Parts: sequence; C-alpha cells; structure tokens
Amino acid sequence: MKFLFDLFPVIFFFFTLKVSEKTAGAGAFLRSILDAVGIHTAVKPDMVPIMLATVAVIVASIIQIAWVKLRHGKVEKTLWISAVLVVVLGFLTLYLQDDAFIKWKPTILYWLFAAAIFISQWFWNKNIIRAMMDKNVELPEHVWTKMNLSWAGFFTGLGFLNLFVAKTFSTDTWATFKLFGATGIMFVFIIVQMLMIQKYLPKEDESKKDES
Repeated sequence: MKFLFDLFPVIFFFFTLKVSEKTAGAGAFLRSILDAVGIHTAVKPDMVPIMLATVAVIVASIIQIAWVKLRHGKVEKTLWISAVLVVVLGFLTLYLQDDAFIKWKPTILYWLFAAAIFISQWFWNKNIIRAMMDKNVELPEHVWTKMNLSWAGFFTGLGFLNLFVAKTFSTDTWATFKLFGATGIMFVFIIVQMLMIQKYLPKEDESKKDES
C-alpha cells in the first residue's frame, strides 16, 4: 500500500493525461482552471492533455503532503523536495505552455538524490544507504560503500534516461515510461542489489532446520 501511495501523484498524472486525450470538454475545463489561478492566455490544443495532467500531479502532490502530515505529523524530506519540484516546474509548464519543465522534474529529482549520496559520502563520510538499512542488515564496510555508489550511479543514469525518452518520444510514451518503465527499472535494480548482498546475510541455523 505504501508503494502505491508513493506513486499516487504519478498514477494520477498518467490517468488524467489519458482521459484528457479522449474528453471533448478537456480544453474548456483547463481554461476554467487557468482563469482561476490568474493565467489568462490562449491554450494550444495539443497542450491541453499534458497541462491538465500537470494540474493533476500538482494537486495530488499537495494532497499527499497534507495526508502524511496529518497522519504521521512529519513529512520526509524527499517527499517535500518532490512536491516543491512538481509545484514550481508544474506552474512554469502551465504559465509558459511548455511541457519540457514538467518532463525535467524526474531527472532533477534523481540527480538531487545522486548528488546527496555522492556529497555525503565524499565530504562527510556518511553513507546514506547504510543509514537507511543498517538497522536490519549488517554488511562489511566496502559493501556498504559499493551499494552507496551504485545507487548514486543508478539515479544519475535514470535521470539521463528520463531526458532521452522525453526528448526522443511522444508525451504519451514518456508518461508510460515514467509510471511503468522507471518503476520497473528500479525494481530490477533493487533485486540486483539484494542478490549482491545475499552472501553477506545471516543464514538460518542448520540445527534449527533439522529440528523442524
């Protein structure tokens, strides 16, 4: 459930984009939203779906922050960063009618993650991945370092991949990649990471196996 909740803004973005493409009144609905927020300009017809989807992801991100704050009293920094990027880049997308801004959001977020990992490692000798996992897993220091740098490299590469898809393919294809492609790639990477550290995990006591 938490995984789906984390993806809520992306799912809402994708759903709104698809529905807007097939809804005759989407343009008029978008016009009313823009007028309400003080953006008075003609909207290009081909921009209606992505702009409505941008409105949707902004609203979904705000709802997500509010829900976490009310439910848990504290919002994770990564969630705040993601929401701020969505609001700022989303507003620029709506105001300038340029979908490049909202398409840059995943890349900027991935690169911020990568930068945080690199900077923490090299300047403060702090391993972010270890800080997140060491309560449940004990690993040699060199393995923690390898995992940390692997995640930094992964986020860097995923950021470039997002830009490649955004600039090379249609908005529909990019939106599909954003929801399914990037998520699938991350799942595969996590599995590879788990396989990498499997030999360091504690094995079940053989005597207990025999007793069972």
